[in-house]
Amino acid sequence: MELSALALIIAIAAALRFYLLGAKIFWFDECVGVEIARLDWFNFARILWRREANMSLYYLFLRFWLCLGDTPAFIRSLSVIFALATIPALYLLGRRLFDSRTGLIAAVLLAWNAYHIRYSQEARSYALTVLLCVLSSLFFVESLENPSRRARLAHVLTSSLAVYAHFFAALLILAQYLSLHFLEPTKIPEHIRKSWRRIALGVVPVAIFVVTTGTGPLSWIKRPSLRELWGFASHLAGNGGPPLLIASVIACGAALFPVFRSKPTPQSSWNRWRYWFLTLWLFFPVLATVAVSFARPLFLARYFVLCLPALNLLVAAGLARLRSLWLLTPALLIFVVLSLRGTVSYYEHDFDLRRDNWADASQFLLSNAHGDAIVFDIAMGRMPYEYYRSLLNPGSARPAVLYPNHGAQMTFLDFVGKPDYAQLKHSTSQYPRVWLVLSYVETPSGLEPNASSMVALLRTEYPGYEEYHFIGVDVCLFAKPEPGP
Repeated sequence: MELSALALIIAIAAALRFYLLGAKIFWFDECVGVEIARLDWFNFARILWRREANMSLYYLFLRFWLCLGDTPAFIRSLSVIFALATIPALYLLGRRLFDSRTGLIAAVLLAWNAYHIRYSQEARSYALTVLLCVLSSLFFVESLENPSRRARLAHVLTSSLAVYAHFFAALLILAQYLSLHFLEPTKIPEHIRKSWRRIALGVVPVAIFVVTTGTGPLSWIKRPSLRELWGFASHLAGNGGPPLLIASVIACGAALFPVFRSKPTPQSSWNRWRYWFLTLWLFFPVLATVAVSFARPLFLARYFVLCLPALNLLVAAGLARLRSLWLLTPALLIFVVLSLRGTVSYYEHDFDLRRDNWADASQFLLSNAHGDAIVFDIAMGRMPYEYYRSLLNPGSARPAVLYPNHGAQMTFLDFVGKPDYAQLKHSTSQYPRVWLVLSYVETPSGLEPNASSMVALLRTEYPGYEEYHFIGVDVCLFAKPEPGP
């Protein structure tokens, strides 16, 4: 019976996640990820070590997935697979922490959750990260309840892999460690300290990368506002607006209040600990990052989709206190209906992202830039163009890309290289027309420094000027005057 119910939940989740999978624009970050995965092994390793170590595990999976297909819907289906695998994993975690009833309720909540559907349909590492965080927590709990070598090794492996899927997963591992302070010392197995040391050893390359690179790749993130935090909470609950968020808070309160108001005893240690663990998983990564963000902004809402399973489990634990099916069924139905409302809203428009329209911009360039040169204001701006070129016009003659350009084949330098303006001026002078492609054009201070310098350089040689606007992308045409009769 339980397996049949779980299979039905997974089938519904699959339908919700595969629906309109390729409809939304394949945006900048997704395109960059594909081009990283397409690099040869040497340059793939170099770009990960130099700049893109975060999500490196996902890029590795993506390399092999691209051998089977390269359309947006197919590429995104890899994330759908990770997302669907999360549902039975969450059920098992809920069953181990509470019971099968709670595990099934949590699986239902995750299956319908718009935030999880949103990142199941993104060709990025978020769905993989959530899966690994759930597996890490499952083996963490197992290694506490029934210590075994298999559970310990599985916890170390999944925890380490979660950090390679996304660096912020390390905050969950830290939350696991902190949760042990709420467990009776006699219930903590001796071997658990070895697990933390092995996890730390496993993520040493990540630590070296962070120390050597710093927060440079995240320098564009702004300090979070209260409005942004409220929006994150609403989206995490399922994008159903205040009613769904309020219902989630009530359900969490119903789970936590009876436990924390009772007097702790050695016998109740495990019962209380599981709620402390879920509470830390839900709140600690967010609150710790927000606190740090007052000094150095690091909070970006989508980084904390990893907290969603904890919310689902707490809500499920609260709903499971309704022992009568006549009470539980309508209560769960309210969550499903409000979640479906959030999912339908997501299908109609994104709730946390404005996608830049590189599809139309690339099509426009390929149709109008024959024999011309193209310059991008930032190195990675070339990557969406190259992805769409590979789909739209892979075999025909193409415009000459002057920056970034480090040879006939793409290298890691094409992702991180800085423009040589003297060389660029010499190269562009050989073409009657040059197209400048501007990414992230909407900034408070106007054009970015690279863009301003390139516009100034081209203006001196090319008096003819036209602009073409796409969502998130500007294409500028610089032309020399026509020769006289």
